[in-house]
Amino acid sequence: MKVGNRMTLYIVIGLILGIAVGSILSPMADQGWVQWIDQYIFNVIGQLFLNMIFMMVVPIVFISIVLGVYNVGDPKTLGSLGIKTLGFYLVTTAIAITIAMTLANVLDPGVGQSDLLDSEEVSEYRTSELEGGETGQAIEQTVDQTIINIIPTNVLNAMATDNMLQVIAFAVFIGIAMISVKDKIGGLVQLFEQANEIVMWIVMAIMKYFAAIGAFGLVATAFTQAGFDAIQQLGMYFICVLLALFIHMALVYGSMVQFLAKKSFVWFIKQFAPAMGVAFSTSSSSAVLPISLETAQKRLNIRKGISSFVQPLGATINMDGTAIMQGVATVFIAQLSGIDLTIMQMVTVVVIATVASIGTAGVPGVGLVMLAMVLTAVGLDPAAIGIIIGIDRLLDMTRTMTNITGDAAIAAVLDHQQDVKEEKQAAKNGEAKA
Repeated sequence: MKVGNRMTLYIVIGLILGIAVGSILSPMADQGWVQWIDQYIFNVIGQLFLNMIFMMVVPIVFISIVLGVYNVGDPKTLGSLGIKTLGFYLVTTAIAITIAMTLANVLDPGVGQSDLLDSEEVSEYRTSELEGGETGQAIEQTVDQTIINIIPTNVLNAMATDNMLQVIAFAVFIGIAMISVKDKIGGLVQLFEQANEIVMWIVMAIMKYFAAIGAFGLVATAFTQAGFDAIQQLGMYFICVLLALFIHMALVYGSMVQFLAKKSFVWFIKQFAPAMGVAFSTSSSSAVLPISLETAQKRLNIRKGISSFVQPLGATINMDGTAIMQGVATVFIAQLSGIDLTIMQMVTVVVIATVASIGTAGVPGVGLVMLAMVLTAVGLDPAAIGIIIGIDRLLDMTRTMTNITGDAAIAAVLDHQQDVKEEKQAAKNGEAKA
């Protein structure tokens, strides 16, 4: 068995064991010994793995974006690639939230459950919001601030605070500058390439020796704390989100890979499975980025120049899975409140959620912060988010998996377009010589 296949198998085993053990312990979650196991074993194992991966995120993003921009070689081509990438991400996000809202309006997950608005979770969330929690901060973030904040005033601070959009912006500037003075920086290019080899080696070592046990710890603690009781209480909402995620992945990403990238979607999923498994366990697009890059380049055969530019950008601005959760949750909460959303309100949700996805950190739970902004924009009480907090960690796993799959699918499409472009150029050069 190949090393990549063996690693995938171990991760899957870790995920299954984590779900099984967490589900068994969940009914006893209030007992001291279970809490001790969860806090000092599952949580420690999972967080150590997460920290090791997060440790590599900034170096990977910075180095890969610089090399990606440099390898494009032509600022005009870079601009074209950037516009295409951003266009794909915004369109797929808008499609995702449209699918979600349509499905939620058909399945009516919140009809007949208005008593959930009186739950203790809603009361607690409202209290934390009034005390100035992160929800309030998210609502204050405006579109103009998001645009202004793309450019860092302090690069070291951007790296220290994991502000990926600012790190990407700085890396793009460095890459463009390296293209402009390429005759003078042969040693610097080699240094970046060698640094890339080093960080990728570290990532693969982490994956080889810690991924399976780390996945087990993260999933075990998630299911111990939430478990299937939370799923039963919000069963229709849970099913609606999962169904929308599946439809989006199968129809949108499947069509893109099959018809635009000219590859089998089954083959694509099979090859990308290691990254999807880690995404499921970490619930973080940023944390899984090093593995996503390695998997896309080595197993999907996407050229480094495109993968290194498209995927890190996607980890920051492509939030299709999160958009789906927001679409379903908005309709769900509106139905709980007995409010019928107008067409204009639904369009508002699509626009705001799509724009808000730009610059949002790819870390666990950030979707809830974005959701507060969306709910406020259409006049719904953001405190109602408290209802879905219990199962959001479980859904976060699945939507992160969707997010990174979309990044890789778009990278595959752009890679194929580059192949076609090079073939046409080669044919043109051949004709010219003839």
